[in-house]
Amino acid sequence: MFRRFTERPVRDVTILVDGTPLIAKETDSVAAAMFAAGISSCRSTVVAGRARGPYCMMGVCFDCLVIVDGVGSRQGCMTRVREGMVVERQDGRRELGR
Repeated sequence: MFRRFTERPVRDVTILVDGTPLIAKETDSVAAAMFAAGISSCRSTVVAGRARGPYCMMGVCFDCLVIVDGVGSRQGCMTRVREGMVVERQDGRRELGR
């Protein structure tokens, strides 16, 4: 199961995920913050609409695509959280940019 290392104190930040405030650690990636909050899916597939969630956590599989501050197809595992960030789960294909 996913858990954070607690070797040193890390500041909390608040992000919005699908409109709901979520407390994350400033060292978290978006995918790690979602996992830690019990959110297991980041997107749905284009064809079948099946839920997909982070798999590799290192930017290889692209199963963690989310919309960050209005920009689609961002890899949640490669995007660090920051105070006030707005994250949405991505349904199907999403164009890059606004």
